[in-house]
Amino acid sequence: MKRSILLSTAALSVTVGAFAAPALAADDATPLDDVVVTATRLPAIVAETPGARVIDSKTIEQRGAVFAADILSDVPGLSVTRTGAFGGVAQVRMRGATPGKTLVLVDGAPVNDASEVNGAYDFSGFELGDIDRIEVLSGPQSSLWGSDAIGGVIAFTTKEIDGLRAEAEAGSYDTVRGRLAAGVANETWALGGYVSHFDTDGISAADEADGNTEADGFTNTTVGLKGRYAVSDTVKLDGSARWSKSEADLDGYPAPTYALADTDDSQESEQWSGFGRISLKALGLNHQFSVSASDIQRDTFSDYPSTYEANRQAYRWQADGATGAATYAFGAEREETEGSVSTGAKQDLGTTSVFATGRYAVTEALSVTGGLRFDDTDDFGSKTTGRISAAYDLAGGFTLSGAYGTGFKAPSISQAVCDFCYSSVPVPTLKPETADSVEIALGWASADGRFDGRATLYRLNIEDQITYFTDRTTFDSYYINIARTRSDGVELEGRAMLGGGFDLTLAYAWTDAEDRSTGARLLRVPEHAGSATLGWTGDRISGALTVRAEGDQDDSGGVRDSFVTANLNAAYQLTDQIALTARVENLADEQYQQVLGYGEPGRSAYVGVRLRY
Repeated sequence: MKRSILLSTAALSVTVGAFAAPALAADDATPLDDVVVTATRLPAIVAETPGARVIDSKTIEQRGAVFAADILSDVPGLSVTRTGAFGGVAQVRMRGATPGKTLVLVDGAPVNDASEVNGAYDFSGFELGDIDRIEVLSGPQSSLWGSDAIGGVIAFTTKEIDGLRAEAEAGSYDTVRGRLAAGVANETWALGGYVSHFDTDGISAADEADGNTEADGFTNTTVGLKGRYAVSDTVKLDGSARWSKSEADLDGYPAPTYALADTDDSQESEQWSGFGRISLKALGLNHQFSVSASDIQRDTFSDYPSTYEANRQAYRWQADGATGAATYAFGAEREETEGSVSTGAKQDLGTTSVFATGRYAVTEALSVTGGLRFDDTDDFGSKTTGRISAAYDLAGGFTLSGAYGTGFKAPSISQAVCDFCYSSVPVPTLKPETADSVEIALGWASADGRFDGRATLYRLNIEDQITYFTDRTTFDSYYINIARTRSDGVELEGRAMLGGGFDLTLAYAWTDAEDRSTGARLLRVPEHAGSATLGWTGDRISGALTVRAEGDQDDSGGVRDSFVTANLNAAYQLTDQIALTARVENLADEQYQQVLGYGEPGRSAYVGVRLRY
């Protein structure tokens, strides 16, 4: 049954729709505006950019997504792993690449955790109430963003607020959620702020089916501020700051069995990020000078307590312009990171970079985009990466596009200092991981803008992947460049405006991810995954039903079974300013796991109210 649903999702995805476009009134036959992605340094049309997707605030609201992990799993080729339903570590694998190979940006500020073993970002406490759009770039993007973007980029852009917004919600597991936002925005200046809070008693992080009954609660508070000011027609200032604090109850591996079970473990994490930027026009170019920073602290309370701290600063200059059929951008960056390791000591890494990217319209139907970047690391030498892509309008609504790119990732701080290593001999000197990827996509859009979709075929190779190695003879353990991985995949996505207020969005991914050193499948990467969302918009009532399915996946200690879940979200507009909301998660009360051994909630319901002035 589950396999047939997965195959049905794949078949439907071939024929209809577009993941990237927001849901609009289905009876509106006016062609939709092109969806544009900006994390490509130069604004680019999603349909002409292989591996690019955009999730806007309307889609986030339609799905009823509260945290980033709730909606990122709908992106084809992106798998989310979560060790505990509320507050458990949530990380992403993009096209099979390990979590530390995805760069995460918030308003352009890199926020990856430099103290995490692989340098990965934890999405568990990333609340979406202030997010205006999410841009996802799959495949190596090092030519745009450097080391951490070897597998892809996820860029969040926060909202500019004009007026007053308020939300409140309550439901299962004694969950309460609230948000208040206010701001003023006009052509000259804007200033807005918000605060949101989420609290739940939760469920046991360890699967209740294994006899674990202790509820593990989760609390998150997020505060943000954003503003801009036009000094003149040629000089503008803007900036934002975002602070978040989470407290999560965890489960561990107690003696004597050392199997995952109920414990009194907990973790507190506090993070802030922000940027300041000045934009000006000079010498026929648009210049941007920016400074961004992020800081995170994680405290774990258990039989083996720990404290980790990390911070990152990025200094950037970018200039862009256009000449005839060409648009281009170039610039320079300096990034500095510092993170702590298990001993409490702090280490730092730094990189100085220059980059250039440009797009040229060869003909009215053909455009070519290329990028080149040189990164000089303080500790691991220098690396040059590049990417070239092209898009060709085949007529009849079809667009053929393709890309080839390379990437690299310098060792993380933990890997560089060989944290958690135990060796009686000198450990190997690490070198950066490298990657190359090729992809080709065929997209189609109907003339009236009511149907469109895209099919993508790709291969991602990663060489010299760093892995934690244990010598079975001497039991020495250390990091080594040994693994070689390959991911082959197909991504299908589509959207259809069905009429009568209905719209349908579909996504499916087949991912064949293999460790070429051993021949084993990569862990926590399902071979099949898909989602389907049926939305409806009426005069006062709107809603969406989302069905998501994943096939079996290899995991540490065994195989996690396939599953199918469904969520229902609805809103009733009492007045132009007041709406009542309701959502039901895990509609069929499916017992499933995203990560082997960790449980997920059964059927749960939430009701709320939303105010907008």
